Amino acid sequence: MGGATLAEKILAHASGMPRVHPGQIVTCAIDLLMMHDSGGPRRVAARLEQLGAKVWDSGRVVVVSDHFVPATDLDSAEILALTRRWAAAHGVRHYDGIGICHVVLQEHGHVQPGMFCVGGDSHSPSGGAMGAYMVGVGATEITGALVTGSLWIKVPRQARVDCRGRLRPGVSAKDLMLHLCARIGMNNDAYVIEYAGEAVRSMSIAERFVLCNMSAELGAETGIVAPDRITLDALGAAGRAFEGDPARWQSDADAHFDIEHVIDTAALAPQVAAPHSPANSIGIDSLRETVRVDQAYIGACTGAKLSDLHMAAEVLRGRRVAAGTRLLIAPASTAMTAQAASDGTLATLTEAGAILLPTGCGACAGLGAGMVAAGETCIASTARNFRGRMGSPEAAVWLGSPYTVAASAVHGRIADPREFVA
Repeated sequence: MGGATLAEKILAHASGMPRVHPGQIVTCAIDLLMMHDSGGPRRVAARLEQLGAKVWDSGRVVVVSDHFVPATDLDSAEILALTRRWAAAHGVRHYDGIGICHVVLQEHGHVQPGMFCVGGDSHSPSGGAMGAYMVGVGATEITGALVTGSLWIKVPRQARVDCRGRLRPGVSAKDLMLHLCARIGMNNDAYVIEYAGEAVRSMSIAERFVLCNMSAELGAETGIVAPDRITLDALGAAGRAFEGDPARWQSDADAHFDIEHVIDTAALAPQVAAPHSPANSIGIDSLRETVRVDQAYIGACTGAKLSDLHMAAEVLRGRRVAAGTRLLIAPASTAMTAQAASDGTLATLTEAGAILLPTGCGACAGLGAGMVAAGETCIASTARNFRGRMGSPEAAVWLGSPYTVAASAVHGRIADPREFVA
């Protein structure tokens, strides 16, 4: 019969079954449920009240306010106030304006190897970077999960991305994921994707986070990376050391994967995605047009972590943003802002001409400061460039790594970052 994959092991454990198989429908007990201010209390509060229902276990629920912070209008302020009141009334942990939900969960060690987690956001697969199975669902399913503490899952097929060789200077996990969006497409809805290989083993948690986060762009059920010493060190730094055995949460050597994609990671060039889809990605060497940039944006859960700010600073150190181009930077959490201030990264960025924005989902979700006007072109470190995503539907949004976004800000056009990175 063969061994089991990591994802299958987690689903079997969560459902109380000895083994699960693709296509099987199982009901899984939830270890952690996350909501944010946009899709959380304002969507579920009235439903729970109508049902006369209560949260099944307040200790397993985390609410993060990140989409409407800081409030820029009265509607935003009311949404945030409702979120605070609901969290207090139900006794759930609420993080207010300190970071983007996926990053906050990581910083505080909420997601751990072997967990089955549910998030009210499409990028909830980010939790897979910690060796957990984390899936994003909508408000209706979140309502049921809040009451029952469980979620039914159709066990997905198993896919593996084998990343052979290490990424070269100026190339990051974001480039790998843009390459995958073009190569395997965005309709992998029947799969959970496990990322493995030399490149993944050498990645920091922050870079693994990008792989799992952008599994949503691949259309996958979720993404996952097997836990190792890097995982354990990250949890220790978050103050929640993992007390289990990471060896339990590994795919068996004879586990069956329905499909395997082999990537020559060492040969990968920086990638850019043309409007209006991440699947429109090409190696920057293949870009045959000059694309002038009005705005460069380093932000969002997948593109403004401390390591991303370091990438941008490596390019911008001693240089200036081009005239006629604005560079906006919104760190993914207040803790990361403080770290970047302490180590000199913020000084490097602002001396180059970057404009610092508050932490939050902001421009990535077309909210608050940083939106793009009709006829403008933006290159962003975000995960999505759908039409109208960052403002006007008549704007053009390209995607790239923080290296590429910073290099483009310096040139005032989409540019190869490798000229700036040793």
